[in-house]
Amino acid sequence: MNIYRNGGKRLFDLVVVIIAAPGWLVVLAIMAVLVRIKLGAPIIFRQKRPGRRGEIFEIYKLRTMTEQRDPQGNLLPDSERLTSFGRWLRTTSLDELPELFNVLRGNMSLVGPRPLLIKYLPLYSPEQARRHDVLPGITGLAQINGRNDITWEDKFRHDVWYADHLTWWLDVKILFQTMGKVVAREGVVEPTVGVHQEFTGSSPEGTRSDT
Repeated sequence: MNIYRNGGKRLFDLVVVIIAAPGWLVVLAIMAVLVRIKLGAPIIFRQKRPGRRGEIFEIYKLRTMTEQRDPQGNLLPDSERLTSFGRWLRTTSLDELPELFNVLRGNMSLVGPRPLLIKYLPLYSPEQARRHDVLPGITGLAQINGRNDITWEDKFRHDVWYADHLTWWLDVKILFQTMGKVVAREGVVEPTVGVHQEFTGSSPEGTRSDT
């Protein structure tokens, strides 16, 4: 029996998040104030995402786009609502700090496959769907191997491999490598629109993924 997979991983998540709370809560509070000043309310972006076994949960992120609308009341295109400040939040991953509350609630882990969009669920092959055998994570194996500058096929290959081989040491290694990647901003494609190339079920070679 993999003790880490069956309870140890959850304990590890709680210990790390709680011990680090004095630091990340301060940073989150500062970022929340900046979001309120620069982008307005609401501060938190909420969206339904599939988690372990495809069960739906609500993910929390800092908002990165304005609520600007046209005269008819329709939201403007993402490219017009994503500000330079929003791009900075995304490329530094600071917009993902609220996901630590998802970890505390138990619907996410520090490490695991990134939770993607619900509409992708019917598009996965049986092999790709095995990424949902574990809790989704704030970071993962795909994020330290290219982040959003890799193809969907490579991303899912990393996700499934992680689901099959997760251990405490692998999680620790991914967390430390993630910190280095974020500081260096490696594997980041500067967002010029709201999302990157969507998954269609048969991504062509070279198509980058979103996260």
